[in-house]
Amino acid sequence: MATSAFNLDKTHTDVSFSVKHMMVTNVRGKFNAVDGVVNIDPENPTASFGSFSVETASIDTGVDQRDGHLRSADFFDAEANPTFTFTSTAVVAKGGDDYKVTGDMTIKGVTHPVTFDVEFLGFYASMAGARRAGFHATTKINRDEFGLNWNVALETGGWLVGKDIKIEIDLAVEEAAPVAEVAASA
Repeated sequence: MATSAFNLDKTHTDVSFSVKHMMVTNVRGKFNAVDGVVNIDPENPTASFGSFSVETASIDTGVDQRDGHLRSADFFDAEANPTFTFTSTAVVAKGGDDYKVTGDMTIKGVTHPVTFDVEFLGFYASMAGARRAGFHATTKINRDEFGLNWNVALETGGWLVGKDIKIEIDLAVEEAAPVAEVAASA
């Protein structure tokens, strides 16, 4: 069986993150605008692939002043870099419904390989009968590698903002209508 294209269900997909603040607490946030497509091969999941993009200006930590700083040139420089992207390059089965999905993440024009631990949550039918699928994915990146390196040294030692960013994605996708079906309904 070949792969089928599934579009992100933006209302049921969350891209969230956490990073250490002042060496001891975590700041959490999310991105409110994400888009992408996943091509799934149910018979051979390791042949699946996908990509997504996130609007950097959609960052939301619940604190307007902090969000403005994160959108600035000190961090995402959202005006010059309106999105960051991830495009998968390999899917490796770990056993059961668990996979390692490696790909290229690009933030502020800098690309590095990133590997997500992904759990396939299964297929299901939407209320309208469309075939859907769910995934949960996690990874950790070093923000300095992507040019997100603004920081302040603390008098007590350490740094205001931690280097590691934990990313967690809850992903819902819906099968795209085949081209012939779309043409027939037009």
